[in-house]
Amino acid sequence: MNRLPTLFISHGAPTFALEPGIAGPALTALGTELPRPKAVLVVSPHWMTTGPVVSASPAPETIHDFGGFDPALYRLRYPAAGAPALAERTAALLEAAGWPARVHPGRGLDHGAWVPMLHLYTQADVPVFQVSLPVRLTGESAYALGQALAPLADEGVLIVGSGSLTHNLYEVAWHETTTAAYAREFSDWIRDAVLHGRHAALRNAIDEAPSGHRAHPTPEHYWPLVVAAGAAGADVPTRVIEGGIEHGVLAMDGYVFGAVAAATASADAEAATV
Repeated sequence: MNRLPTLFISHGAPTFALEPGIAGPALTALGTELPRPKAVLVVSPHWMTTGPVVSASPAPETIHDFGGFDPALYRLRYPAAGAPALAERTAALLEAAGWPARVHPGRGLDHGAWVPMLHLYTQADVPVFQVSLPVRLTGESAYALGQALAPLADEGVLIVGSGSLTHNLYEVAWHETTTAAYAREFSDWIRDAVLHGRHAALRNAIDEAPSGHRAHPTPEHYWPLVVAAGAAGADVPTRVIEGGIEHGVLAMDGYVFGAVAAATASADAEAATV
């Protein structure tokens, strides 16, 4: 198998599990296009620790880490297997890159992982594990975290940064159909930076992009995009996972960093020789 692409996915509100909008079908289509990975590694802002921790449960539980939503959300389960051996490999890579990593044997999947996976791999038939997001990241260190994880993409692991392209919960309007201009302006700026490989701009976007601090009053939902970019590197083709803007201010676009078609062709050729 050729090197897998890496993904950034906007997981939006927990209601994304029940209300897929346009991003959900786009993810499902992408899941059928990608070569089948050995496992998916998700970096999510809903698991934050001092240093990176890698989940190694063989059967991770579905964590409903939110409150006040439709009871149907709490009945959802995403029964994917874990990947303990790959978790150990990931921790070793992080340690080698200077990150004080450890393994958590019982951690489940937070909604930043299982909600988008509901759409990407609808049958829950690909193992999923997580790396926690360190609490004191900068644009540079988030990118370096992605670089430390990058070898996994050559080993059949699909690296996913799951966050939100914009994340100002103070301005969310659940039934709003009008898009806030600043959310569109910020997401358009990010799209241009991604598609033109301007990774230095991505690392500094909170300070440099228009309305960066309004789009992200706190940066934790932005850093997974930088992690995904770091795991891929700047010299790769990119494309947009169209998501639109939900609830007035939550931009749902995602990105594919890397060539999907070439990897698929390689996987098909490999299967033909078996």
